[in-house]
Amino acid sequence: MTLHWTASTLDELAPRSIHAIFKLRVDVFVVEQECAYPEVDDADLIALHLLGHVADGRLVAYARILPAGPDGMPHIGRVVVHPAFRDRRLGHTLMEQALEVLRSRTGSTRAALAAQEHLQGFYSRHGFVATSAVYDLDGIPHVDMERGTPSNAEG
Repeated sequence: MTLHWTASTLDELAPRSIHAIFKLRVDVFVVEQECAYPEVDDADLIALHLLGHVADGRLVAYARILPAGPDGMPHIGRVVVHPAFRDRRLGHTLMEQALEVLRSRTGSTRAALAAQEHLQGFYSRHGFVATSAVYDLDGIPHVDMERGTPSNAEG
């Protein structure tokens, strides 16, 4: 399956694209995962939004990339694949695209993320290593992970 990838700021996106992003994120992170929290937040205003569309224009994969924070690393978050398109390795393709966007825009693939604990193995396949103990975030166990630090080399 071929996806068309774009990386844009919120201001560069059309209203229908913004709606598709927020609908996918809320459908998965709030409804499917039964986690009531403020899914749409101010970080969306400064994020780079990575969208993967199929030929008919449907949004099937998404991640947001936040600029480097106090730790000096960009943060990847809101990594999501539409439920109807799971089991096609799109999550891996999405992470590869996110790392390529980082490489093209910053010259590095150094990044941090807060992974749901059960996805730690998924992210480790993309070079991320755990940097924290498991902690609760909005009722879901998470672990902080980083890529491209001195302990995990590439960057």
